[in-house]
Amino acid sequence: MKKITNKDVARIFNSYPKHIRDRMLFLRQLVFDAASETEGVGGVEETIKWGQPSYIVKGGSTVRMDWSKLNPMQYAMYFHCKTKLVDTFKELYRDKLKFEGNRAIIFDINDEVPVGELKHCIALSFTYHVRKKLPMLGV
Repeated sequence: MKKITNKDVARIFNSYPKHIRDRMLFLRQLVFDAASETEGVGGVEETIKWGQPSYIVKGGSTVRMDWSKLNPMQYAMYFHCKTKLVDTFKELYRDKLKFEGNRAIIFDINDEVPVGELKHCIALSFTYHVRKKLPMLGV
């Protein structure tokens, strides 16, 4: 597992209850795995945006993740709502993933995360600016 070097990001991860922290760290690892496995994606910047751990690559759209005490049985991965990312994810994976509007993939704490599908969604986000004019993001 890649060490968290941003102290603000580390603080947020450390604030999660252990059962959620483990799930959030799993999502975080999928972000780094997807980036390393996707052609043309360089290094990932780990930072905070809108108070949430966020992942940015050059030429891509930001991926964020978080858990909220307001919905303690769920956690989520967020995508820019003004893109066609989540609409495309719904077309591809409506039977495998749960969505919140046009901005998030939602996980219940007892869900098994569909790793391949989620990594594909992350990869599409990280390559968004070269794909955004293609129908269905070129998928």
